[in-house]
Amino acid sequence: MADESAAPTAGERAGGPAGPAEGQSLAALLDILDLERIEDDIYRGSSPDHGPQRVFGGQVAGQALVAAGRTLPPDRAVHSLHAYFIRPGDPAVPIVYQVDRVRDGRSFTTRRVTAVQHGRAIFTLSASFHTTEPGLSHQVRMPEVPGPEELPTARERLEKALGRVPRFAYWHPIEMRPVGPLSFEVSADPALRTTENLVWIRVDGRLPDDPMLHVCLMTYASDLTLLDTVLLRHGRSFEGISMASLDHAMWFHRPFRADEWLLYAQETPSAEGARGLARGLVYTREGELVCSVVQEGLIRVVGDGD
Repeated sequence: MADESAAPTAGERAGGPAGPAEGQSLAALLDILDLERIEDDIYRGSSPDHGPQRVFGGQVAGQALVAAGRTLPPDRAVHSLHAYFIRPGDPAVPIVYQVDRVRDGRSFTTRRVTAVQHGRAIFTLSASFHTTEPGLSHQVRMPEVPGPEELPTARERLEKALGRVPRFAYWHPIEMRPVGPLSFEVSADPALRTTENLVWIRVDGRLPDDPMLHVCLMTYASDLTLLDTVLLRHGRSFEGISMASLDHAMWFHRPFRADEWLLYAQETPSAEGARGLARGLVYTREGELVCSVVQEGLIRVVGDGD
């Protein structure tokens, strides 16, 4: 069972206190996702020079999915992944990804990936891949929200709420335009509390036409705002909160591009026992549901309660 050491704290998840204002470029993020092969089914990844003081959960999940993808037949696309954050990652040393080829079937391929640092597992991921087949089709309708062009960026909102743009707002090249309030705004005005967290997201730059790369970047981005949804429900900001990702699951329904606007519609059905559950549905601008996400996290109140 994981504890608060299993993943970065709330401040570290959001980007940490350190890091220059220019942050991480898209080219640098793509380089981090381009793992080095060191042996059959063994790969090595690095962390950015600045950003969180521990390895960001979305980074290790994205790198693990890259490692799994390097062992696939060309006709397979990922349809689901399930991951556990076991120990905090050390950004100062490489991460070794060991891929177990669990099964290669006619239609499905299964891979298990273990991320290792200092001789110990810090993260595990199981992923399933499927050939394209015809079948039944339906989806939940996308919420009606303003388009991203009608909304200020998260950085502009932070500057208005805090009087400055915190360093953590610059450390990743994912552009975010929240539809509803930020946790900082809700903590200042409890009337803004909400059970929803609707955010337009996209990678800030054009990407190659590689479907697996777009999926890996969505995996990376999916960990940025999910647990914030629990804070919004309780009118809390990161102050006085120790927060960590415990597990993470994703299902990929339809093709998409991570460099085009996607609506990340998140909600929180429950929080109890210092753990919070958050769910998300990801839509294209045209309303296609392309991805579903569920995460449970440790959310421990360490300061004065409200």
